[in-house]
Amino acid sequence: MTTETAVATEVGSYFISNYPPFSLWNRDQVSEVRQALSAAPDRSIPMGLYLHIPFCRKRCKFCYFRVYTNQNANAIARYVEALAKEVELLSHEQGVQGRELKFVYFGGGTPSYLSSKQLRFLRDELSRSVSWDHADEVTFECEPGTLSLEKVQTLKDIGITRISLGVENFNDAILEENGRAHLSPEIDRAYDWIQQVGFPQVNIDLIAGMIGETDANWSNCIARARAMKPDNITIYQRERPGNMLRSKEMRELHIASPIADWSTKRRWVDEAINTLAQDGYQTSSGNELIRNPATDHFVYRDNVWRGCDLLASGVSSFGHFQGVHYQNLDQLDDYLKTVESGALPINRALRPTNHQRLIREMILQMKEGHISAEPFRQKFGVNILEEFAAPLKAQQAKGYLNVNGDEITLTRKGLLQADTLLPEYFEPQHREVRYT
Repeated sequence: MTTETAVATEVGSYFISNYPPFSLWNRDQVSEVRQALSAAPDRSIPMGLYLHIPFCRKRCKFCYFRVYTNQNANAIARYVEALAKEVELLSHEQGVQGRELKFVYFGGGTPSYLSSKQLRFLRDELSRSVSWDHADEVTFECEPGTLSLEKVQTLKDIGITRISLGVENFNDAILEENGRAHLSPEIDRAYDWIQQVGFPQVNIDLIAGMIGETDANWSNCIARARAMKPDNITIYQRERPGNMLRSKEMRELHIASPIADWSTKRRWVDEAINTLAQDGYQTSSGNELIRNPATDHFVYRDNVWRGCDLLASGVSSFGHFQGVHYQNLDQLDDYLKTVESGALPINRALRPTNHQRLIREMILQMKEGHISAEPFRQKFGVNILEEFAAPLKAQQAKGYLNVNGDEITLTRKGLLQADTLLPEYFEPQHREVRYT
């Protein structure tokens, strides 16, 4: 890997997950998503469901999601009931009626914060409106310290097919310094229960660049991950969002960032990819490695990045439906009162142009490391090799990617920092816009 100049991890968002930027979505366009929901559907487009469970034992110091801690059983029960009610409201919309779910994703927060009783109740209530019995994938995010053998069995019973375990690191001092609720013994216990019960796919998350990380410890983390032999391994490079606890502490105390610089984090991910390749793992994106390409697929990602319909449910949840981006209300009380009144809790939306939809799908798929021009000609009637000739030429000259006929392939150098390349494909007015 080519040596690069050290760049400090300053405040800002790095990971790109949509386009146009979230900061441009607004309340004035909420009517657009309401029209999309009430319109007859294109049944050739896959549809998925995202369920946001916003509760956690602790708020991690690097977290920038909408999460709530110290919630009692009654508060959680009320939220679960509202979540089921919202999905029921969605199921009555013409654009949703009669369509099967291609995938379901339980995200957080910490979905595994819910008890077995609450999980079974949620499944029973949701089953009145939707079914994931025939879905290709049902993913459930877990924090190790919230699991028990009974709860893991409950997950299997309610139809979860893909477990994503938030390991992040195996060093207790680093976990504590970064505000994680779990410690390493809980990782081992949780993974043992997951293996006992058995799921078609198991993913573990790691984070390169947590505060306190060292070369030796990172090597140990990769060795521990290899020993676990999960189907998928997701490795994120630690960001420093402006609203995370640690950023606020550093801003108030006027101290330099203790997070490793970007070149170090990329080197650690590069080392992980090389080491895990010895066990047969292959890269399926700049963040994800899979053990068996024939059987290990991330259906949620593959469909969302190709423009599927994604129903958003839960406080602050993001969705995309029949050409319109939208986000739910981002305050818990507002969300609960709105749903309990019988209304959908949509807060803001944006209907992108066809060109913006093209950009969205192209840049997200570039994160997988390889795209072909032909699918974009078929879907959008645009030759991306001509439309984006300038950034493609510039990035090829810098060694980030190669263009060969219709095929665009990121080099390892490009794959390790794919998110930094993507704004060059944005429309000019969006390149300097606050992303979130």
